[in-house]
Amino acid sequence: MSKEEVVHSTFTIERTFPVPPARVFEAFADSSKKRRWFRDDNERAESFAADFRVGGSEKSRFRFEGNAPGAPPAGTLMGNDTVYVDIVENERIVFAYVMLVGDRRMSASLATIVLEPAGKGTRLVFTEQSAFFGASDGPKLRKEGWTGLFEKLERALAA
Repeated sequence: MSKEEVVHSTFTIERTFPVPPARVFEAFADSSKKRRWFRDDNERAESFAADFRVGGSEKSRFRFEGNAPGAPPAGTLMGNDTVYVDIVENERIVFAYVMLVGDRRMSASLATIVLEPAGKGTRLVFTEQSAFFGASDGPKLRKEGWTGLFEKLERALAA
């Protein structure tokens, strides 16, 4: 058995949305709304199931369709297995998740979303603490991925 390298990372992303915290919270809590924005443009969904409550889980499987830099080869099955650790309506969501490439875990993360009123809008502060195992996307690509997802969230909230 070989010993794989583990890389630890913490990053924070801050965004302000022109809608109240309840609308931003709902975009995470309502699985049909979340499915509209929570995916990469190069992904094809295979399955998605969510139980948004403390102790609840979310599982998704998808395949990459493109060959973006740093991404796995086209057709690779990927997965996200999430457990919701803490939820305070319209204020906070804390979840732990594992990302998979096929059956191999590539990372484990603890993520915290804090929602604060900002005038008539919402300030979102996202903090992720991760352990990346062996060949994985790594901290830089993970932060870029979340940044892109929050851009999609902004478009979904504006629609």
